[in-house]
Amino acid sequence: MFSTGALLSLTCLVCSVLGTTWKQSDSYVGTQFLSGFDHMAIADPTHGRVNYLDQATAVQKNITYAHGNTLILRADHTTKLSASGPGRDSFRLMSKKTYTNHVTVWNVRHMPRGCGTWPALWEFGANWPAQGEVDIMEGVNGHGSNQATLHTTAGCTVGGSRSMTGTSLGTNCDVAATGNAGCSVFDTSSKSFGINFNSNGGGFFAMERSSSGVKVWFWPRHASNIPSDVLNGATSVNTANWGTPMADFPSTSCDMASHFGPHNIVINLTFCGDWAGQAAIYNSQDGCSGSCVDNVNNNPGSFDWAYFDVAWLKIYQ
Repeated sequence: MFSTGALLSLTCLVCSVLGTTWKQSDSYVGTQFLSGFDHMAIADPTHGRVNYLDQATAVQKNITYAHGNTLILRADHTTKLSASGPGRDSFRLMSKKTYTNHVTVWNVRHMPRGCGTWPALWEFGANWPAQGEVDIMEGVNGHGSNQATLHTTAGCTVGGSRSMTGTSLGTNCDVAATGNAGCSVFDTSSKSFGINFNSNGGGFFAMERSSSGVKVWFWPRHASNIPSDVLNGATSVNTANWGTPMADFPSTSCDMASHFGPHNIVINLTFCGDWAGQAAIYNSQDGCSGSCVDNVNNNPGSFDWAYFDVAWLKIYQ
């Protein structure tokens, strides 16, 4: 006789083989994020000018607010910082559960924007980079479009035939060979990130990880082609009906089993650091002048709009 766990494992194996139909395993709405995710009060691995808070402190300071179908995660926007003290208060939430082959669908109403901001929705394995990383939504300074990226060890490339609407920014996913850049795809839709994303009411980000590779989709809030199972957070989804993804990372020359392990899901906001803090990038954005760190330290009011408003996250296996 099969146990419940064995039946679930068999179901998920079939899902990953088909790569199309997936059953909802987890749903996070409002306060469910507080029980299903940990606030990671850690030093920022990307060297940002940030102070990640534990959950109790984040809630007490209103950095984290959860009620009904709303999760607000924001930066401190009232405190001027000492140059010799800790960085700007912010959040880094990580799921308590880990996932291998799965689909995630994020319903996001608003994302952080502003000079020096670096928000992301992503996932990674405990033994990084050996177990891989998938960046679903990431960008800096509130301008431009979303970037989806894989980060791996050597031997994972994503060249050849790829069916996607985005633009490839590199095909070698090896962090050692790319200065940690990995292999990225740039969304051609300006509504996928920052100011334009927010002014349009947000949208839906989705990611499918299977033995066939990784795919990422984005639908703006008022798009006419949002699949009904995505729009409604259905109890099952069929990714075969979702149309051409924004980003396609096929497993043709990247063995998924050897480059990707169990992943925790992360939502965070840092400032400056290895990407947003690069002078050539920071000063190339409209209105972002001077030093990124000086701006983060001395202009708290500029981070009034540096927050996520998440309606829900659905996970399918």
